[in-house]
Amino acid sequence: MFCCSPRLFPSRLIAVCLVLSGAIVAVMFLRVTSLAQKNPQAEAQPTFSDFKGVRIGTPADEARKKLGSPRDKSDEQDFYIFNDSQAVQIYYDKGRTVSAISIDFMSGGNIPTCKDVLGADEQAKSDGSLYKLMRYPKAGYWVSYSRTAGNSPTVTITMQKIEH
Repeated sequence: MFCCSPRLFPSRLIAVCLVLSGAIVAVMFLRVTSLAQKNPQAEAQPTFSDFKGVRIGTPADEARKKLGSPRDKSDEQDFYIFNDSQAVQIYYDKGRTVSAISIDFMSGGNIPTCKDVLGADEQAKSDGSLYKLMRYPKAGYWVSYSRTAGNSPTVTITMQKIEH
């Protein structure tokens, strides 16, 4: 068994070791903090910020002017079908502003990629499905990209206000 006696180490040596170890911890802390601040997702601006000019926070009347008459309309949400390959739901909060937008792209048409929407690629699962969500706290919302499996997948892009 190994025993260490305080007499083997002078108090000055112990003090120097403590100061050096404190300095090393401080430098490591600063590096970790610096890396966290350089995290691209933490500072990233959303690539996808609106649908046909409608953003999170847009008043309901303005959203309806930009998108036209919805197929189904209520105080809580509107449902639009733009063509055979695109359907959109707009959700409103109690303040009557847009709180979420969900866009479905069915087979055919111009379907955006995950990189187009989120600015980053995501590896699809073996069945072809894919899901990625990115939060943008400074912008006040999150965006997700979801693709179903199968020969004619559906892609859903959702933006939703972050509740505090």
